Amino acid sequence: MSRQEKGSQVRSVLPFEAEPSAVQELRRAVRGQLARWGLPAFTEEAELVVSELATNVIKHVGSGVAATLVLEAARDRLRIELHDKSYRVPVLGPVSCDDECGRGLHLLAGMAADWGTLLTATGKAIWCELSAGPETHCRRVRRAETALTKYRSDIGAPPLLRSRSSQILEESAVDLIADVLHWVTARGGDPDGLLDRAQMHFEAEAA
Repeated sequence: MSRQEKGSQVRSVLPFEAEPSAVQELRRAVRGQLARWGLPAFTEEAELVVSELATNVIKHVGSGVAATLVLEAARDRLRIELHDKSYRVPVLGPVSCDDECGRGLHLLAGMAADWGTLLTATGKAIWCELSAGPETHCRRVRRAETALTKYRSDIGAPPLLRSRSSQILEESAVDLIADVLHWVTARGGDPDGLLDRAQMHFEAEAA
């Protein structure tokens, strides 16, 4: 991964072949680069964004095609660009919970402070900007409320009462966390370890 610096801005460029085996390598490279830049608060979301974008290239452009990942950090923002050699621009459309096609763009739109597509001389780039400032906290709160509301709908719970919505959502959060722990246990995972990691991520971002 090449690195360029200009003032307070740093930039890294990583060419790769869009193979399934490359996705984990990209996550590792992103994690290492952000650690070297002293930007650990971006790691979780950046790894997820990069995984989804690289997977979309494999699915919709082709396995083995040449692509390039660009990271650019300045102040409290991280810009991620994924360049490929296709001029086909993805469209954000409706997607069901069982529909894998288009999930990456919906994820991107939900996490990013801003995102879009850009046609280049050799194809296109999908880009997004992540924020490590107060926007990150607000975005996580909005995502949690959306997930909890959807969870209540899925289990057939009664509608929220405006006067007690926070209390009811908190009770639903306990049930949802319990379901996640059951899911981890059913797959041979460690529920205590999962909770510890979640707490570490929360404390790192809160700090």
